[in-house]
Amino acid sequence: MILYPAIDLKDGHCVRLLKGDMDKATVFGDDPAAQARQFAEAGCEWLHLVDLNGAFAGHPVNAEAVESILAAVDVPVQLGGGIRTIETIEMWLSKGVSRVILGTVAVENPELVREAAALFPGKVAVGLDARNGRVATRGWAEETNMTVTALADQLADAGIAAIIYTDIDRDGAMQGPNVAATAALARATTIPVIASGGVSSLDDLIALRNAVGISGAISGRALYDGALDISEALDALKTR
Repeated sequence: MILYPAIDLKDGHCVRLLKGDMDKATVFGDDPAAQARQFAEAGCEWLHLVDLNGAFAGHPVNAEAVESILAAVDVPVQLGGGIRTIETIEMWLSKGVSRVILGTVAVENPELVREAAALFPGKVAVGLDARNGRVATRGWAEETNMTVTALADQLADAGIAAIIYTDIDRDGAMQGPNVAATAALARATTIPVIASGGVSSLDDLIALRNAVGISGAISGRALYDGALDISEALDALKTR
């Protein structure tokens, strides 16, 4: 299972939100490229980036910070936040992003997801962000009536590379991930599932590692706070 350290970008800084609330942001650094290098030098195989301002604006906002990260590290990067057109997808892939994450547009325009996955095989993932099992969009500010499983079913044959599943109420709260819901989604789909939200300890990672079908885990605040040692985490994920 792969550990994806999270670098969430707000106003050019590395931050973590509490339960997706932009007004509850903790700044962990003002040099995203330096943070990316730190994760890469620790042995991380991937980085997970989110343009938080872009998620609300509907278009890239922290492009300069993202590009500084791409220039600083050689490890693959997946990026979400404000990516809602084929042109934006193509732009980011041309700049060196290895995989884009489509969230809002997956709900509002699933045909675009299919088109993107066909145009860029292996380069398109979908972010399913849920509150009480219902998908939320537009930076988690708007809730829909669609369940996570229903949206995953709708996209089952779209050819997407992965699903990033986030339990919003666990995100940044250091209360542990929703292992049961993530594992249930993994059992319900053939698409690789990456867990996000609430990973706060080595035990959390091991619980996700031991759940069938979960291919990766994203962690942010725990790595910044030191609650999760990155070397121990990487070692634990090498074996099931």
